[in-house]
Amino acid sequence: MASDHQNKEEGRIPSESSVSFGFRRVSEAEKRKLVDEHFGSIATKYDWMNTVLSFGLHYLWKRIAVRMSGIKAGDVVLDVCGGTADLALLAADLVSTTGRVFVYDINRTMMRVGQAKVAASHLSERVRFVQGDAERISFPDGSFDAVVVGFGIRNFVHLQEGLKEMHRVLKRGGSFTCLEFSRPDPAWFRALYHFYSFVIMPLAGSILAGTRKAYTYLPESIRLFPLPDELSTMLQDIGFSKIIYKRLTNGIAVVHRAEKG
Repeated sequence: MASDHQNKEEGRIPSESSVSFGFRRVSEAEKRKLVDEHFGSIATKYDWMNTVLSFGLHYLWKRIAVRMSGIKAGDVVLDVCGGTADLALLAADLVSTTGRVFVYDINRTMMRVGQAKVAASHLSERVRFVQGDAERISFPDGSFDAVVVGFGIRNFVHLQEGLKEMHRVLKRGGSFTCLEFSRPDPAWFRALYHFYSFVIMPLAGSILAGTRKAYTYLPESIRLFPLPDELSTMLQDIGFSKIIYKRLTNGIAVVHRAEKG
C-alpha cells in the first residue's frame, strides 16, 4: 500500500485530502466538526459580535445584498447558511404574503437563535427552517427563484460543490446573491484592516465572547477566500451568467450577484 509520502511524491491525492481551516490544514471530516463547534460556541453572541466588530455596518451590507438580489413578491427564496436569519427576514419582507423564505443551515444552535428572532417578528409565517449541509442541499432541482448567502461560503469544505448545489436548486433565470468578506483597498487601509483583524478581533473575541480561537479563525478564513475576480470566474465556470460584484466599505465586504442561465 502506498504511503502518504509516496502519494505526494507521485502526485496522487490521498483518500481524504486536507483542506483549510483558517491557516491550518485539516481533514475534511475535521473541518466539518471544527466549523460546527465554531458556530456552536458563538451562536448566542453571533449577531451582537458582528455588530460590535463591524461597527454596525453588517446591517447596511445585508440590506444592500438583498436589494441587489432582485427578490420580489411571490418569490420562493433559499437563505443558505442562514443561521440567525438576518437575510431571511429582509427577504421575507420582500416576498410578501404569497412568497416563502427557507433558512438552510447545518448548525442547529445558530438556527435556534434565528427561530427565536423570526418568531418575535411579524414575518414568522413566511419563514421556514431546514437543517442541512449546503454542499448537499435537500431540495429538488429548480426549486427557488432566488438564493442568498451571507458570510457563509468561506466555511464550506468544498466551495465549488456548494456553489454547484446553489446553482442546481435555482430556477432558470433565478438569482444568486452572495455577501462575503474580502481584501480591502487601498494598501494603507488594507494594512490597517489587517492589524484590526489579527490583533483587535481575537482580543475582542476573548474579552466579549469568551473565545479567542473563534475570532482568530475568522480573519484567517477571510485571507484564504478567493478575491472577487476569482470568485466571479468560478461562478462562470459553474454556469452562472450576468455576474457582477459590488465592493462595500473599501472592499471589506463584497456582494456578488449572478443568474442561472
